Amino acid sequence: MKFPPLSLLDLVRVTEAGGPRQALLNARAIAAHAEGLGFTRYWVAEHHNMVGIGSAATPVVLAHVAAGTTTIRVGAGGVMLPNHAPLIVAEQFGTLAQLHPGRIDLGLGRAPGTDQATLRALRQHPAASDRFPQDVVELMGYFAAEDGTPRIRAVPAPGTDVAFWILGSSQFGALLAAQLGLPYGFAAHFAPDYLDEALHLYRANFRPSAALREPHALVCVNTVCAETEAEARHLFTTAQQSFLGLIRNARGYSLPPVPDIEALWTPRERNHVMHMLGCHAVGDPAQVRAALQAIVTRTQADEVMLVTDIYDFDARARSLALTMEAWR
Repeated sequence: MKFPPLSLLDLVRVTEAGGPRQALLNARAIAAHAEGLGFTRYWVAEHHNMVGIGSAATPVVLAHVAAGTTTIRVGAGGVMLPNHAPLIVAEQFGTLAQLHPGRIDLGLGRAPGTDQATLRALRQHPAASDRFPQDVVELMGYFAAEDGTPRIRAVPAPGTDVAFWILGSSQFGALLAAQLGLPYGFAAHFAPDYLDEALHLYRANFRPSAALREPHALVCVNTVCAETEAEARHLFTTAQQSFLGLIRNARGYSLPPVPDIEALWTPRERNHVMHMLGCHAVGDPAQVRAALQAIVTRTQADEVMLVTDIYDFDARARSLALTMEAWR
C-alpha cells in the first residue's frame, strides 16, 4: 500500500496558564517540528470569539509561522470567505506569497467559523455564504497575472503563486471543488457524516483545470499517538473535553487531560461527542498506523491531515514524531 503524505492542522490551542502569546509561540515551534519530521503542509483555521483558539487573525499567524520555517507549505485551513471581502483576502495572501514564494496555501470555507452574534460584529449578513462560489472566483481572479487591461488590482497578489483549496464537510464544497478543478479538503475531524459521499461526488464530477489535472482529496483525522494505548487515550481526553464544551455551549480554554472522562459527561453527551470525533486514530504507533491505513483504504485519500489536539506541547510533539515514524 502506498502511504499518502501527512500534513498538520494546528488548532493553536490557548491554555489559561499560557495565554495567547504562548499559543502563538507554540504554533511556530510545532510547525518547525513538523517540517523537520517531513510533514507536507501546516495549516491553521479561522475561528472567532473562541478564547481557546488563537488563530482568529489567520494571515498574521501564518506570517509568524512561515518566518520560522523554510520548506513546509503554510496555509489557511481555512479562511472563512463570507467573513471577508475577496479583495482583502487577495491582498493578504498575495503579501504572504511575496514573502514566502511557493509555500502558501489558501483553503476556503463558506461557514462563518463563529456564532451569529459574532457574525454581526464582523459586519456580515448571514446570507453572505450564498455568494461563496462567486466570491471564490472573484478571489482567484485577483491572482491572475498582469495583462494590461483596466481592472482592480489586489496588490501584490497578481501573478503570485498561491495554491487554492476548497474545504468542506458536505456535498456543497465537494461539488464546487470539482467544478473549479481545485483540491478538496474534508473536515472529518469534526463532521464525518458525509465523508464518503462528498469524496465520491468530488471525484465523479471533477473537471481538470490549469491548477490541477487530477482530483486531490485531503482528509482531516483526529490523531493521538503515544508509547501506549492507555497514554494516548488519556491525552485524547483534552479533545473530548473541548467537544463536550461545544455541545454545552461552554467554549473555553484548552484543558489538561483527565483520568476518567466518563465522569464528566452523560451517556447522551458521550454519544454526541464521540460521533463528532468518529474519524480518529488514537493509540500506540501500531494502532495509529492501522487506523490511518483503514481510513486511507476506505477513502482513497491523496493526503491525510492530522489534528493532534494535545494539551502538553512536548506530548504533542512526541505524538507527531511517533505517527510519522509509524507511517513511513
